Amino acid sequence: MNLFLELRKHGKLAEKRHPMYEKSKFGKFWMYFMSVFWAGYLIFFGTTFAFAFDGGAKEAYHVMNSGLVFILALDFLLRLPFLKTPTQEVKPYLLLPVKRNRLIDFLLLRSGLNSFNLFWLFLFVPFAIITVTKFYGVTGVVTYCIGIWLLIIFNNYWYLLCRTLMDERIWWFLLPVAVYGGIAAALFIPDNSPLFALSIDLGEGFITGNLLIFAGTLVAIAIMCLINRSIMQKLIYNELNKVEDTTVQVKSVSEYKFLDRYGEIGEYIRLELKLLLRNKVCKKSLYSITAVVLMFSLIISFSDLYDGGMRDFFVLYNYIIFGILFLSPLMSYEGNYIDGLMSRRESIYSLLRAKYILYSLALIIPFVLMIPGMVTGRVSVLTCVSWLVFVPGAVYCCLFQLAVYNNKTLDLNAKMTGRQNVGTGLQNLISGGAFGVPLLLLFALKATVGKEVAPWILIAIGILFIATSRWWLRNVYYRFMKRRYKNMEGFHDSRQK
Repeated sequence: MNLFLELRKHGKLAEKRHPMYEKSKFGKFWMYFMSVFWAGYLIFFGTTFAFAFDGGAKEAYHVMNSGLVFILALDFLLRLPFLKTPTQEVKPYLLLPVKRNRLIDFLLLRSGLNSFNLFWLFLFVPFAIITVTKFYGVTGVVTYCIGIWLLIIFNNYWYLLCRTLMDERIWWFLLPVAVYGGIAAALFIPDNSPLFALSIDLGEGFITGNLLIFAGTLVAIAIMCLINRSIMQKLIYNELNKVEDTTVQVKSVSEYKFLDRYGEIGEYIRLELKLLLRNKVCKKSLYSITAVVLMFSLIISFSDLYDGGMRDFFVLYNYIIFGILFLSPLMSYEGNYIDGLMSRRESIYSLLRAKYILYSLALIIPFVLMIPGMVTGRVSVLTCVSWLVFVPGAVYCCLFQLAVYNNKTLDLNAKMTGRQNVGTGLQNLISGGAFGVPLLLLFALKATVGKEVAPWILIAIGILFIATSRWWLRNVYYRFMKRRYKNMEGFHDSRQK
């Protein structure tokens, strides 16, 4: 316990001494605001579900419990852009007389106690108060919420396992795909799937305080922790001791000759493509997010799993996730070679334009993947076009402002022990706002002008920002140059030694 408290204290001191701490304080207020917004969103849904599920053949909490697997799957997907593996804190302590196993145990314990694991209670607490209290009283609400919290913790460790393996080998994304695909097949292919009954019994056990159910959940959490511990220990050892995979051979190297015709902008687009496709961290992230977008597109196009507001959320997710993943740390990867970039006049401006063009063109990928949904009528063509225009316009304008303030170098190859996974308050603010504000704007427009006119307004806003992109990109460049010495100092100080 003393080690846990001491390392927790060290983590708080490291955050305060971080060069981005002052900007994090600025972003924390807005990050708290977005947290309150999403908490209110979940409370609204929890209350709505309580009344919507009431009055049927089954009790409302039985209906909710039958869908627990969908909540866990959604929780898994929402963690992908926001939560990384927690192993970056191991490296500074390896020279101290502290066992590596104890360090990993601390990281896993801290991950289980992360406040992110409590967020779903904003959905379940109001739901339970309305539906469970009248049969089982306050005790049933408390035990039910504790059980849900334990399920989310189990899901957290399951996510860490998958994320750790995917960071090591991208093909491990087939593991969660196979698991969730198998669960979906077991749920929907049989006429009366026993999994629904098992899910209902699990929730019922939480409500009634069944000790066997709680003990089984705790054992499952412990097993998942042990698996994570074993794998993380092995991978951290391999990375720190520079154990390379000699079986991988480079068969061909593309120089992207077709970009020569675009001059300096083409050169920086080529640089960005090499950054994404030749470095471990960027390449794994790119492949993982592409797989997630493909899976979301298939689910939205061929199932009724997400309807109404949730469908709008996940359609926007498909369009915005690439930008959030690679533009929220804007200039941080370039911190590894920022001195070379600063040696040429206006090279940063050209780099910003190249990034804007490349990531705007990348939105064609989710648009193409959504074509089956447009054909089946589950997503309107106008909605997809509106996000295709609005995201590179208004949303990217906000994300590119981070280029002025980011001054932390992110390692391109350290997957397990690098500190690149620690986001700042400002980055978290922009990432959360990139999801919340467009959705809020869409709902407001639908309520005021109607769902037919709302996409056209989004298109008009997007076109306005795209048409003025040269102006606001140059503004970002000028502000970056005013801070260039402070930023370069931060880039130098935060490089991996």
